[in-house]
Amino acid sequence: MQNDPLSHGLWETTAPPAPPTSPLNGRIRADVAVVGCGYTGLSAALRLAESGAKVVALEAVEIGFGGAGRNVGLVNAGMWVMPREFPKALGADYGERALTLLGDAPGLVWETIAKHAIDCDPVRNGTLQCAVGASGLAEIEERARQWGERGAPVRVLTAAEAAKRIGSVAYAGALLDQRAGTIQPLAYARGLARAAIAAGVEICTRSAVRAAERTGGAWLLTTGGGAVEADWVAVATDAYGGAPWPRGRREQVHLPYFNFATPPLSADLQASILPGREGCWDTKTILSSFRFDRAGRLVFGSVGALRGTGLLIHRAWAKRALRKIFPNIGRIEFEQQWFGMIGMTDNALPRFHRLADRVVTVCGYNGRGIGPGTAFGRVLADHMLGLVPEKELPLPVTEPDAPLLPTLKEAYYEAGAQVAHGLGGWL
Repeated sequence: MQNDPLSHGLWETTAPPAPPTSPLNGRIRADVAVVGCGYTGLSAALRLAESGAKVVALEAVEIGFGGAGRNVGLVNAGMWVMPREFPKALGADYGERALTLLGDAPGLVWETIAKHAIDCDPVRNGTLQCAVGASGLAEIEERARQWGERGAPVRVLTAAEAAKRIGSVAYAGALLDQRAGTIQPLAYARGLARAAIAAGVEICTRSAVRAAERTGGAWLLTTGGGAVEADWVAVATDAYGGAPWPRGRREQVHLPYFNFATPPLSADLQASILPGREGCWDTKTILSSFRFDRAGRLVFGSVGALRGTGLLIHRAWAKRALRKIFPNIGRIEFEQQWFGMIGMTDNALPRFHRLADRVVTVCGYNGRGIGPGTAFGRVLADHMLGLVPEKELPLPVTEPDAPLLPTLKEAYYEAGAQVAHGLGGWL
């Protein structure tokens, strides 16, 4: 996208083409204006249009330009925090509703893909959280206990069982979540857009919202080429947001995350590494993730930005780490490399904000955008349709926070990842 091979990498080169769109031209009246065409915005737009609403979706760049087109493609349940933390952070009622919504989110993704025949390489064989050492094993055992209390289909694999599924003896065990899986993330976003257009949504790309004003009981959003008048506005920009509603973005700290993709591995290697094609990530503080794409490329990622000295440092580290995890992999080359930003909140949970009268947003997915974005997009739609009042939402209505020294924290994360990867091996 935008002639930048480091922005979307493998996903841009292997996704089906985006549906044809054009910039906003002239003035349009709609029931709802959706700002941002990632998972949340497109899911909301699709739900609204299927319910009979007239929807215009405005995207500053291209469909899936933000986190939706850059992530690893793991369709996971829940968030990073343990299930029991939800009621502690959100209160009993909101915590229970949020946990139920997020636990069921992968199922909604699979249902949406099937319903709209979205070509995005869905693999529903689960994900594996790989335990590094005794502390990592204790972490996944506790997570399994807490999800097990809710009847979720999760279980802890022994070191021997994990080695068989992963193709590596590097881990002390793994947590298998059978709700989860992998997709081609940009292809999913483009498929959602195609479904939304078929349902009647007008998607306008290269149409950044420059100003918003309340006029005659409605909102008037202006872009460089036109304007949309709408009764409701759903802001769905998350970590890539900005004017005229920057507060959701400002409460997040950006964490960079990169991915490298090998050429397709040999048939023998593909048979020995992740033979079940689960998606994986580990329990380290500076975590790593890995999975296969449809063609047998191994996609390997971690915290860090591929710019400046980071590109060389993280690439060299990724090669060392892969050889450590998979000693039989042999000579490693990468044919694609890319990175993006994750929006982190202080409690690692998403937020629902009423930015103004009839202007709503959910933001702060903390690296879990696919399932939560799809699910919360539908929640936003149902709220604007009058089907779910504020008191029944899965998140309380809150004001955006102002994190302490966010710019300094972001610089620390980026530099710290370079130091850790430059000086250390994998363990």
